[in-house]
Amino acid sequence: MSDAILLSPGSLSLDALRRIYRDGAPLALNDEARARMAKSRAIVETIAAGDEAVYGINTGFGKLAQKRIAAEDLDLLQKNLILSHATGVGAPMSDGVVRLILATKAASMAVGASGVRPELVEALLDLYHKGVYPVIPSKGSVGASGDLAPLAHMCGVLLGIGHVRVNGQIVPAADGLKAAGIPLFDLKAKEGLGLINGTQVSTALALAGLFEIERIYKAAILSGALSVEAVKGSHRPFDARISALRGQPGQMDVAATFRDLLAGSTIHSSHQGEACHRVQDPYCLRCQPQVMGAILDQMRMAARTLVIEANGVTDNPLVMVDTGEVISGGNFHAEPVAMAADQLAIAASEIGALSERRIAMLIDTTISGLPPFLVAEPGLNSGFMIAHVTAAALASENKTLAHPASVDSLPTSANQEDHVSMATFAARRLGDIAENIATIVGIELLAAAQGLETWRPLETSPRLEAAMATIRAAVPRYDVDRYFAPDLAAIGALVQGGGFDSAVSFDMAL
Repeated sequence: MSDAILLSPGSLSLDALRRIYRDGAPLALNDEARARMAKSRAIVETIAAGDEAVYGINTGFGKLAQKRIAAEDLDLLQKNLILSHATGVGAPMSDGVVRLILATKAASMAVGASGVRPELVEALLDLYHKGVYPVIPSKGSVGASGDLAPLAHMCGVLLGIGHVRVNGQIVPAADGLKAAGIPLFDLKAKEGLGLINGTQVSTALALAGLFEIERIYKAAILSGALSVEAVKGSHRPFDARISALRGQPGQMDVAATFRDLLAGSTIHSSHQGEACHRVQDPYCLRCQPQVMGAILDQMRMAARTLVIEANGVTDNPLVMVDTGEVISGGNFHAEPVAMAADQLAIAASEIGALSERRIAMLIDTTISGLPPFLVAEPGLNSGFMIAHVTAAALASENKTLAHPASVDSLPTSANQEDHVSMATFAARRLGDIAENIATIVGIELLAAAQGLETWRPLETSPRLEAAMATIRAAVPRYDVDRYFAPDLAAIGALVQGGGFDSAVSFDMAL
């Protein structure tokens, strides 16, 4: 597979992770990775056959770490670990998230510090490539000592425990593996612990949130530009010299994008000089480079953290092949992921907050100069009045969802694990925030398109006219009141489905 993503240290780029999430890009394990794993595995097997007590290999777990386990019970210990830790609840995670979990867990183990056999990673890759996705409940992890419960559900299917989803259908794990020609797997010393320790679930959920927010962000840049045109707003706030004097990279990038999107607008040229009655536009228009630029900077910082985490080894204990040591530490603590997810939650909520303010401006004829509520015969028709209420409701909901999760902690495991990250929830709620802002931005796209058409036959820029055509292909113009909910569903699906991905481009690298 020449296009396969090679699982070698540091190989998972943001683009590679995006391909795994969206497309199930093929993965490959090379001989070097197998050799590294074999070396670390030999160390574990030596310890398992010896008399020294080493955590995670021949002891109990958590508060039971002082309990020595007999050599003949070590395999049973690993199975019991999976059974007892598979306590997840809630809706199953999506196929894209599960692909990220499988891929990042395989990549972590391929580094050769986990002490597992290469065959275990091969088994995970079989699940991935054959589309046999473990059914992983979305709730039940506090983000330290790793994502224990959800990862137990992930690896339990290798033992024939739990359920898998194949082509959208949920079947018992043993049946799904048999149909795919994947044999059941017998876990050996430390392998169960290596599977369930780690931040892969939190990281996968946060990456999925990032990838969804990226798409909506691009649509929000477009909707903001269309709103500028709809109210005959000024282009001067996007002057490169303004942003250069401040020096914030996101702001400069966003201002440049607005200049490109707005270039060649005949609507703009129609209200220059004495024809323009505006001194300054509202902040929701004028400060888009500053606000959307700050959001872009936060997304880039979060992306950097998540790429590092996706490539990291986060189970415990870790095998140091060069010295033969097995060292217990705390890489399973997902605080970096929790804080990155909190950054994303705040940033994404601001996308919706700014978009909602532009919708409010567009429907207010005293500010926009457009027909009240963007509809003919207002009074008889209510137009976008309640669509804005929906946007306001969702923007307000996001304020609560954006409350930082990383500032919370509840001790677990009889106070052995006395500070936890809450990263799994921090990352999971990004999906709810993204869904909300997709609807808000979708409403703005419709409202801005409605307002812009008021000025026909004048046209906006070529790039924004192309966006207008995309919008109108999905939702026709709103002339008089009609059943509005299907329109909102259609434009929201277009935003979430990447309908505007090609219209706006940003490099997510710092």
